[in-house]
Parts: sequence; C-alpha cells; structure tokens
Amino acid sequence: MQKRKRLFRLALFLSLVALVVSLVVNIFLFSQAKSYYLQLNKTNLDPLGLQTFSGDALADRSSSDSPVTVVFFGDSRAAMWVEPDNINNVSFINRGIGSQTSTQVWGRFDQHILPLHPDIIVVQVGINDLKTIPLFPKQKSTIISNCKTNIHKIVARAVKQDATVILTTIFPIGPVPLIRQPFWSPDVAKAVEDVNAYLYSLKAKNVLILDAYSLLVEDQQVKSQYIYDTLHINPRGYKLLNHELKKMLLAGLIDIHK
Repeated sequence: MQKRKRLFRLALFLSLVALVVSLVVNIFLFSQAKSYYLQLNKTNLDPLGLQTFSGDALADRSSSDSPVTVVFFGDSRAAMWVEPDNINNVSFINRGIGSQTSTQVWGRFDQHILPLHPDIIVVQVGINDLKTIPLFPKQKSTIISNCKTNIHKIVARAVKQDATVILTTIFPIGPVPLIRQPFWSPDVAKAVEDVNAYLYSLKAKNVLILDAYSLLVEDQQVKSQYIYDTLHINPRGYKLLNHELKKMLLAGLIDIHK
C-alpha cells in the first residue's frame, strides 16, 4: 500500500513538473512567435525603415559643431555600436536598424545618409542576408550575390559623396541555441567567409577594411568572451572594435581634419 502511494506521489510530481515545463516552453514559443509577428508587420508598414529616424534631432549635420562626422550604418550590429570615447572634434551618429538586410540598408542610403554629409561611414551589414540560407538553400548563390552587390552599391554611393568608407567584415555567430538549430546550417559560416573575401576586393584609397572577423572569431564562431546572444556581441566586443577603429581614425589612415 505504501509503495502504491509513493508511486502515485511520484507520478503526480512528475506530471506537475511536465505541466510546468510545458507551460514555460509554450509561453516562450508564444513570446517568440509574437515578436516575429510584430516585426513582420512593422516591416510591412515601413519596409526600408525610412521612418525610424524621422524625428531625430541629428537628422542634419548642421546641428553638430564638430568638423568631422562619422556615421555607423547597417543592421543591428551597427545599431548596437557605441561610439568610441576620447576622440576630439569628431561627431558620431548612428544609423543602424535591427534585422535589416543589405537590400534594406542600401534602399535607405539616400534618406538616412545624404542629409548628414558624413566624412566617414562605418558599414556593418550582411549577416541578416546570409542567415536566411538554411531557409532557402536553393537560393544560396543568389543570396550571397545580392549581398555583395548591395554592399558594393553602398560603398560606391558613399565614395561618390566624397566620404571615406570603413567596411567592417561580417563576423559569424555564437553557439546556436537548440530551438534555432533546425533553421541553421554550416553554409552560413562559409557564406560569411565568401562575402568577407569580397569585401577585401573593394579596398581602395577611400575604402578601408576593419577586420571584425579576425578580432572576434575563433573556429568560425565569436569567442565566448564577446558573445551577447546568437547574433550579437557584448560591450567587450565593441570595445575591441573601437580600439581598432580609433587606431584607424588617429593613425593618419584617414584625414579626419580635412
């Protein structure tokens, strides 16, 4: 009799644990689904994100007293980039938008960049294109090709406006969480290396390369000390990038006092 009671209590306990775990998992999945749904519909309303900076007080360079303007431009990796400190006479403006592909970033260049008349544009974009390869494996070549083409357009447009471009190589990801593994593939890391090689081919007098990949990555993944989440780096990672950026700005590679 006692044994039956113990078995009943154990079965009841395990059932309650299973119920709690099921509730937690379902709440998490609902939260994720809601987030993606909201993001999808927000994108449908404003596909290029043109309204994102419509009320920004720094929409025009004339509002800044600094003789040199540096703009961070691209996706969420650009949006999360905090400006380096202790650089005199330089104004930093951020025009990164989360989740954007290179197509979206290129599409908003004229509205978000031209009014600023920047001297330097730091471009970080591409991972949101390449991370779709596991979802559309038959379109892999097209996705990679379009990413390269859009980045080339951004660079060419910037140089035409007499700006110096600092192209940051695309860094891959941290560990892929279990829930995301069915939608991931080693082809993403290979595509990152492919596009990065192309970025080096764009190097020129007014197009410099900040090799974020070499600084942050080990064995095709972002080093653990720099991971914020699957796609993003933490403040330590940006501190490392800023150390390199400051060297580029102050070492005479770029005339920031022109």
